[in-house]
Amino acid sequence: MKTGLWVSIVVVAGFLGFFLGYSTSSYTGVEPGYFETAEAGGYGAATEATTTEGISKEYQDYYKELTEEE
Repeated sequence: MKTGLWVSIVVVAGFLGFFLGYSTSSYTGVEPGYFETAEAGGYGAATEATTTEGISKEYQDYYKELTEEE
């Protein structure tokens, strides 16, 4: 095949892939408060807080139990 045909196929496939991914991400959404939650101190999280913001007490206890040694 000619080079021009391959270039057009790649460009069309790229656009279709982009728009398919964009439309899929608009349906999945992001959990509210996700970007406000500090995941690590390196991201500027306050060192004074004893708990991570955005995580319920139930989940905090669950994660604490996972790190305990038997």
